[in-house]
Amino acid sequence: MFRPCIVIPVYEHAEPLWNVLDRLRPLETPCIVIDDGSGKACRLALEKLAAQRSAQVTLDRLPVNAGKGAAVKAGLRLAARLGFSHALQVDADGQHDLKALPGLLAAAEREPGAVICGAPDFDASVPAARLYGRRLTNFWIKVNTLSTAIPDGMCGLRVYPLAATLAVLDAGRTGNRMDFDPEVLVRLKWAGLVLRFLPVTVNYPEGGVSHFRLGLDNTLISWMHTRLFFGMLRRIVPLLRSHSGKWGTGKMGAAGKRA
Repeated sequence: MFRPCIVIPVYEHAEPLWNVLDRLRPLETPCIVIDDGSGKACRLALEKLAAQRSAQVTLDRLPVNAGKGAAVKAGLRLAARLGFSHALQVDADGQHDLKALPGLLAAAEREPGAVICGAPDFDASVPAARLYGRRLTNFWIKVNTLSTAIPDGMCGLRVYPLAATLAVLDAGRTGNRMDFDPEVLVRLKWAGLVLRFLPVTVNYPEGGVSHFRLGLDNTLISWMHTRLFFGMLRRIVPLLRSHSGKWGTGKMGAAGKRA
């Protein structure tokens, strides 16, 4: 049975979250908000929000700031305990065009064993440094999967099949900060899951607050690529056998059909 929820990691983003939740209401899909150890002001704001929107929002909190990946993983585990089959990861900062969500959920319902991911279409607001860093990460994802099946591994808008995803998370260590999003897709690909990509518009709001820490997060991402590279070498024979000429991107058009 297809029973989705929405998982939203939050760190000091209470104000934009109100708008995100307003835009999610028409989906009539339960939302699990994970407060990643925010300060007192944000914590109180989130508690107020959850009380006012108890029919829409389940709020949980990590005692200390552990990183976006840790918050997403906590949300996925809570979603499974609550009986959901799939979790749609949505960022709290409003970067993504949420009009894409019905298409993502519909694709997940049609193909419940697949991971349905957003393929970002950036507008002019994207910072150049973030764009170049993203291209480098996506290059190493291709190396570490020996395929082009993951055209973008950084977009935090995706639908996870919970049982299969948690099995991958339980099988080994994954990053807890900004390294989580690309790493989990590589590991899901290694595990044999199908990944599909749908286009989604991404903008960087003026005055928006980014929690990407250039020094720490770039170091963690570099170390993540190194771990994955040696993991790929251990799997190189079965990976090459599994592809056998199937170097497709897995992209789907707006109708959810593979391009």
